[in-house]
Amino acid sequence: MATAKKAAAKKAAPAKKAAPAKKAAPAKKAATAKKTAPAKKAAAPKVPTKKAAPAKKRAPNAAFMKAMTPSEALAAIIGDKALPRTEVTKKVWEYIKKNGLQDSAKKTMINADAKLKEIFKKAQVSMFEMTKLISSHLK
Repeated sequence: MATAKKAAAKKAAPAKKAAPAKKAAPAKKAATAKKTAPAKKAAAPKVPTKKAAPAKKRAPNAAFMKAMTPSEALAAIIGDKALPRTEVTKKVWEYIKKNGLQDSAKKTMINADAKLKEIFKKAQVSMFEMTKLISSHLK
């Protein structure tokens, strides 16, 4: 008789705990899904927007494109013919990379060799300061 009560208690206990929790959760989810679906349909229709204009190529600033004559110290690095500021900066970077003058630990710093020291007046400058120092050598 004692074993019959234990067997009946084991069968009855799991059925009571599992059944209510599983049935309640899916019913709420279905109810909320039904409520949100009509709200999306009731939203105002989209107003057609203007098509974006095709991207225009940016025109360079005329001041940057004006040919500038380099000083003798700068001409030793980039050549003596007149170039726009943008080309001067490119040629200086070519010289820096060709001679391995960029600092290996901090890439924004440039270590000056004998030619660059005449322009920079320092042993090391940042790449942002470099263009300011170069501009004083352009006419």
